Order: sequence, then C-alpha cells, then structure tokens
Amino acid sequence: MDIDKYKNLRYRLMENNNWPLKYMFKFITPNHDGKVDQIKALLPNSGKTTFKHTSNLKHVSVTCIALMDSADQIVEITEKADKIEGVIVL
Repeated sequence: MDIDKYKNLRYRLMENNNWPLKYMFKFITPNHDGKVDQIKALLPNSGKTTFKHTSNLKHVSVTCIALMDSADQIVEITEKADKIEGVIVL
C-alpha cells in the first residue's frame, strides 16, 4: 500500500485545533464473508453506526459518526478498513 495514501487526510485533520471532534467514517463493503463485521470491529464502540443495503443486497454502506481524539486514530481506522478486500473507503 502507498505509504502516503492518507497523508493528505492526516494533514487536513491536523489543521483542526478543536480535538476531540466528531468524524464520519463511511465505507461500502461487500455483504458476504463477514466483511460487515470486520468493518464494525474497527469502528469505535461509542460511535453511532448505521447500515444501508443496496437494493440487490450485494453491498452495505456503513456510516459511523464518532468523537475522535486525534488525526492518527482516524487514519489508523481508515487504513485498516482499506486493507479489507473489496471495501471502498469514502
């Protein structure tokens, strides 16, 4: 994986001086092989997580709004989700 893939995200987040802040994670994942559960396991338990299935039930949009303490936390979760095969990070 490109080591600088999330450099811009980290930079933009670090410009914010109002930590902790509410951040919205959004992923689209295939609806098979436990991929939704893998994404759920990465997300903060304190966040509000919602799921929306595509009409053919092949994919699930996972959205989580959570209070995050640092840019590093956000980038770490995003990088881990990106490593799951078939997951699209939005």
